[in-house]
Amino acid sequence: MGMATGFPAGAKLTVRLREEKQLTKIEAQRLVSFTNSSSPLFIFAAVSVGFFNNPRLGLLLAAAHYLGNFFVGFIMRFYGVKKQKQEREKKPVLNISQALSALHQTRIHNQKPIGKLLGDAVMSSIHTLLAVGGFIILFSVLNKLLFHLHFTPAIASMLDYILPILQLPKEFGNSLVAGIFEITLGSQMASEVQGSLLLQQAIIVSFILGFSGFSVHAQVASILATTDIDYKPFFFARVLHGFLASLFTVLLWKPFSNYFHIQAMDTAVPAFLQEHDRWWEAILQAFIKIGPLFTIFSLVFYIFFYLRKINSSRL
Repeated sequence: MGMATGFPAGAKLTVRLREEKQLTKIEAQRLVSFTNSSSPLFIFAAVSVGFFNNPRLGLLLAAAHYLGNFFVGFIMRFYGVKKQKQEREKKPVLNISQALSALHQTRIHNQKPIGKLLGDAVMSSIHTLLAVGGFIILFSVLNKLLFHLHFTPAIASMLDYILPILQLPKEFGNSLVAGIFEITLGSQMASEVQGSLLLQQAIIVSFILGFSGFSVHAQVASILATTDIDYKPFFFARVLHGFLASLFTVLLWKPFSNYFHIQAMDTAVPAFLQEHDRWWEAILQAFIKIGPLFTIFSLVFYIFFYLRKINSSRL
């Protein structure tokens, strides 16, 4: 779910499992550290097509992103081993049949009608939508404010000594700082850096996608605040994911660029690829047109169910 729907679905589901006592604190911290990742729709539609005008680049970014996230989950497997060793020894081992039986028993105990379940699902999703949109706006404004206060250029100037060591242009400093605050803005700025190679842009964008930006961190932290799940393991996992995703981008660049013919947008491409690009652009434009209407409809739907919930609670 976290991979398919993006942020912060993994954190919400983990918190729910923790509240229902189906996960220990250590297990929840491990789970939340790698179940929050960018969705394929964002990587392909927004970043690859919208920013780079290169749908095939999404294959590389997605492979590096999800492969890095897999290794983050494997590494976080060793988090809190000593604290949970005694508890794990006492915990019985469940097989698939027992897991399905437990799932069936949980469904039986939940006696809510289908209408109630649907209403709760809609209210929860719209509430999350509003929170996500609010955090994106907040950190976008904060990033713009820091830029005008010359804070962003000051941090970017410090990166001027680090980026050349990694064989990356100094011009990526501002986009990297912006991506630390907000993932979408940083990815867009990285795609607009002139005089850089496509591989270099992909490395920076992979790090930004892996780290996810403080906007996503704030979304996850606000969800985790209702439980005893610590935020520090999630932060460590995001930093680790950023470096791993960048590393896999470098390692996968040559085979992906040769097999899928990944090229910069200013180079000549075959006619069938240009048609393919226009097909992706048509989908992106459709999302742009439908998006505001869908948001308004969702808000009206949310208000309707929220007022209905208030009236039912008064009765």
